Amino acid sequence: MNYDLNQATGQKEEKNATYKALRKLLTLIEDERPTLILAFVAILVNSGLTLVGPMLIGHTIDKYIQTKQYDGVLRNAGFLICIYVVAFGTNYLQTRMMGEVGQRTLFRLRNAVFNKLQELPVAFFNQNKAGDLISRINNDTDKLNQFFSQSLMQFVGSIFIMLGAGLFLLFIDLPLGAASLSPAILMWIFTTLTSAWVKQKNASNLKSVGNLSAEIQESLNNFKVVIAFNRRDYFRKRFDEANQQSYKTAIGAGLANNVMAPVIGMVANFGQLIVLTFGIYLISTGHFTIGLLISFLSYVNNFYNPLRQLAALWTNFQVALAGWDRISHMLALQTNLTTVENPLTLPTTALLSFQHVSFSYPNGQEVLHNINFDLERGKTYALVGPTGGGKTTTASLIARLYDPTSGTVLLDGKDIRSYKPEERTRKIGFILQEPFLFTGTVRENILYGNEQYQGHSNEQLAEVIHKANLEGLLERFDDGLDTKVQASGDAISLGQKQLIAFMRAVLRNPELLILDEATANIDTVTEQLLEEILQNLPETTTRIIIAHRLNTIESADEIFFINSGQVTRAGSLNDAVDMLLHDKRTS
Repeated sequence: MNYDLNQATGQKEEKNATYKALRKLLTLIEDERPTLILAFVAILVNSGLTLVGPMLIGHTIDKYIQTKQYDGVLRNAGFLICIYVVAFGTNYLQTRMMGEVGQRTLFRLRNAVFNKLQELPVAFFNQNKAGDLISRINNDTDKLNQFFSQSLMQFVGSIFIMLGAGLFLLFIDLPLGAASLSPAILMWIFTTLTSAWVKQKNASNLKSVGNLSAEIQESLNNFKVVIAFNRRDYFRKRFDEANQQSYKTAIGAGLANNVMAPVIGMVANFGQLIVLTFGIYLISTGHFTIGLLISFLSYVNNFYNPLRQLAALWTNFQVALAGWDRISHMLALQTNLTTVENPLTLPTTALLSFQHVSFSYPNGQEVLHNINFDLERGKTYALVGPTGGGKTTTASLIARLYDPTSGTVLLDGKDIRSYKPEERTRKIGFILQEPFLFTGTVRENILYGNEQYQGHSNEQLAEVIHKANLEGLLERFDDGLDTKVQASGDAISLGQKQLIAFMRAVLRNPELLILDEATANIDTVTEQLLEEILQNLPETTTRIIIAHRLNTIESADEIFFINSGQVTRAGSLNDAVDMLLHDKRTS
């Protein structure tokens, strides 16, 4: 399965995806229905009060100001003050409620995205940059928060004021109202024609921001290498290219987001010019009053000013929709490592079997071809072969980090796909070639994913470590279980990181333990200590060792030579050496 989030889709497919995304976007706020109804009522009251003002002003001019009845002017002025105070209160109320809705929606959305990341397989993370994923979680979700907390109700309020102002204009004078509203047709046509372009520009900008974030994250993670090789120029060049692309797309998005403002301004000016020209003519013929003309001009402003707001709000909506597209593509992904129900159980004495297994990475060449072998309980197996021959891939299939392209992997006679993840990880331990640690302590890292000892005190855990013969490894850390660990690994050496990964795997008491170059970065004395610990594992524990150093595999019961898509039984250590030398001569 292809998990590339940046893969382009067809125009029709993208349009259908947009409609689906919009419907799914609305489901995010289903739980907020009571709050939304209250906010809706508040904005409705606010819009109604806003529309009452111009009519009251026009009435005051015609009835009280022209006749010099100043008591009526003061009375209506008091009414206007009360209207504006209530309108202020309702506006504050809906702003506060929608701000809370936006924050709760942001919280749920980020949780949903992060939980989705936990479900996806290793292949997903191999095909997408970490910086881009971080940008989706932080930046794109915040665009949605801004839309819900700031733009949604303003959008609704602007629509209400526009509709109300339009109705008042038509009610006061139908011909004049129709003439004043006619320029809005041009605005509607322009908006329809440019909406897809605006969304595309914003989507490109969000993508380039994600790429910039990915470039920064990758460069900072490898900054030691940059310094060691004095290649700050390379760092600057890569960053400059990503920054230039982000700048160009930001300019394009800014142009697209602001192109509507001058068009709306021109349309509004046309509307006001029509009202003034036609209105003055009607006053001269006695069919109109000065108060009505002022009210009419106010309603024209109330119609076209929200259009200006709608231009900005529509832009925010397009930005939010572009961000939601990027998020929804991730939420729609499903893991290809599904659990198989009711599998056939085959009678076998082997702990693990490969049956006609082939594997290839997405858009890549076949790495393994029609592989068959068995691993018996309690034995030690070594996987040797040239770099890139498929050793780690084979181990990844054993641990079900990937599924075979074809064929079956059996664990205890059952399809490995039938085991639930927690059951499978209890049976199989994996010490990666590049162990990953979390910021915290040694204790927190060795107990990661191990619920059996979570409630143990340091003294109880130390006793468990002693019984597992891991005490010698723990002594390599100055503060023992309380030694501080940083995810970057700067506080401890790479060898110490591997020791923590080793303890983490052994304490789980797996039935099958995979060591992928687990001793590559430790000294000879510690390597010998690890070997003793491995020898003291339960007799039923099966060990798989991937190593380039041949002394590491001297004690293996059986050696497999892996290269060119094939897994061959190498027999003795000398046979494995001969295979490696022959492969080196022929390559």
